[in-house]
Amino acid sequence: MLSTLLPFLGACTLIAASPGPSTMLIIQNSLRSKRAGFLTVLGNETGVFIWGVTAALGLTALLAASQLAYDVMRIVGAAVLIVFGVKALVNARRGQGEEADHSAAAVRSGWRAYRSGLLLNLANPKAAVFAMSFLPQFVPENAPHLATMIGLAALWAVFEIGYYGVYVWFVGRLRKVISRARVRKRLEQVSGGVLLILGIRMAVES
Repeated sequence: MLSTLLPFLGACTLIAASPGPSTMLIIQNSLRSKRAGFLTVLGNETGVFIWGVTAALGLTALLAASQLAYDVMRIVGAAVLIVFGVKALVNARRGQGEEADHSAAAVRSGWRAYRSGLLLNLANPKAAVFAMSFLPQFVPENAPHLATMIGLAALWAVFEIGYYGVYVWFVGRLRKVISRARVRKRLEQVSGGVLLILGIRMAVES
């Protein structure tokens, strides 16, 4: 198993290191608080695990085979990215302050952070198709296909929780600099702009 796990974890590292919509959303929510950042990571990795299980069951093959289904998901995913991008830009313009990390408001904020990570991942058809093509490569010969792929999907999600957790920690360490209104505003604008561009690109790509 070691000969399988080491290449698998190496591939997971390369995947996580590739910047994408999830990375931008995690950084954006981490600007608000560590709690929001970590919950965004958990939401995103819940989506990773769900797509992994779906791939293990063979259901993502239907998405890859149907141009209509893929296009519908692509448009939905683009809309989600655009909405998140616009919200970040609006918040930056308003100079919205950080919510306190307690009380019912914090609970709502935490749920929104988790939900945003989950929704962004599940609305991305590329994540589904990628899981279908990525995980089977690491299933050892004669190993039970379904159980092994689900196990790999769980390992993938847990590994990325640790990896993206470093992002959240790093943003937290820079709290004194980031908490300055002007710096925070610029970072919100950059992250929102990137999400908006990624959403538009997803919408127009063939």
